Amino acid sequence: MTKASINLQDLRRKIYIKAKADKTWRFWGLYVHVCKMETLQEAYKMAKSKKGAPGIDGITFDDIEAGGVETFLQQIQQELISGTYLPNKNRRKEIPKGNGKYRTLGIPTIRDRVVQGALKLILEPIFEADFQEGSYGYRPKRTPHQAIDSVAKAVVANKTRIIDVDLRSYFDTVRHDLLLKKVAERVNDNDVMRLLKLILKASGKRGVPQGGVISPLLANLYLNEVDKMLEKAKEVTRQGRYTYIEYARFADDLVILVDGYPKWGWLAKAAYKRLLEELIKLDVQLNEEKTRLLNLTSGESFGFLGFDFRRSRTRKGKWGVLFTPKMKARTKILAQLKETFRSFQSQPVDRVIELINPVLRGWVNYYRIGNSSRCFGYVRDWLEKKVRRHLMRARNRKGFGWDRWNRKWLYQNLGLYSDYKVRHFKSLKALPAQ
Repeated sequence: MTKASINLQDLRRKIYIKAKADKTWRFWGLYVHVCKMETLQEAYKMAKSKKGAPGIDGITFDDIEAGGVETFLQQIQQELISGTYLPNKNRRKEIPKGNGKYRTLGIPTIRDRVVQGALKLILEPIFEADFQEGSYGYRPKRTPHQAIDSVAKAVVANKTRIIDVDLRSYFDTVRHDLLLKKVAERVNDNDVMRLLKLILKASGKRGVPQGGVISPLLANLYLNEVDKMLEKAKEVTRQGRYTYIEYARFADDLVILVDGYPKWGWLAKAAYKRLLEELIKLDVQLNEEKTRLLNLTSGESFGFLGFDFRRSRTRKGKWGVLFTPKMKARTKILAQLKETFRSFQSQPVDRVIELINPVLRGWVNYYRIGNSSRCFGYVRDWLEKKVRRHLMRARNRKGFGWDRWNRKWLYQNLGLYSDYKVRHFKSLKALPAQ
């Protein structure tokens, strides 16, 4: 769970235990906990830790702290208790996705982020108790690496029939009426439901904004029935400790893996059919251009959370899994680093390295699993050349200065980021070749 004060942690733990023990219980009396100063203070800390940009009102964290955080939170508390709180519209910001397309973020004001955070702190333990094992996105103590690991294990375990699912504009198309109905199945509190309606309405007639604090929780809840269907398929076809279907979902990124033996061909078709049925109930559409049904035994590959997956023989001739960073991921980081070099070409190299190291560290830490060594080697060599060219330009000279600076000097003297070590999953075991 999210780290909070002892009292709030205790409350969240009690809510979770009750929700886990009684799947039909509808919680009441929640709104008073949303309005507590303790909850609002924790929500403010969460919002500030993200260091997000201001919303449509332009108010920053510095502005709030100049006027006093307690005064700011007391005003929110009064509005919530009196029922006069109304959220502002979200500030819309377009983020390039590639291929000329954009992802639209809906950025709430800090005030609204605090309210959403407080509501999330109280609702999260209820629905966390209901979420399934195969759901990994934006959940406490769950990471993208765990989702990637589960997919890799499934491929090694001969689950080579793949349903690579792509949902069309998922976050923008969530129906508010269906979402509120799902929340109401576990929440019997009119004030909480009213507050949630106001938050959703601020983002438009449909959808949950990418950028909203409570959006990931709501997006997971909306697709929870899909997860339940896949868990049921997994258990119905289970034979002892062997399963013949697996799945992993991270927000709207979903992949379903079915055993590759001929006898399980029907299971892949049935899973796809049931998936379509569940999506129709939710009024969610598949992106037919990107959704694929493929077979890894035919040499095909699929992408999940920034990695390309394919079957590959090990040195011992057994079947294993090869997962590497997508070419798109490599291109994106190089473009970002290149722009920094371009924008600061007149600055000392120390300043440039100070800017690129945190970016590079974050990228490498995400991709330092699987079979990323070759990709890392390419990025490292490219970056060394860019640093050398920057140094030579500062001296009005051409070339890369191979004789002037060795590799060790770049890392020890300049402090260029150097940790490209890949961490392999010890849990992956290859299968005998068939």
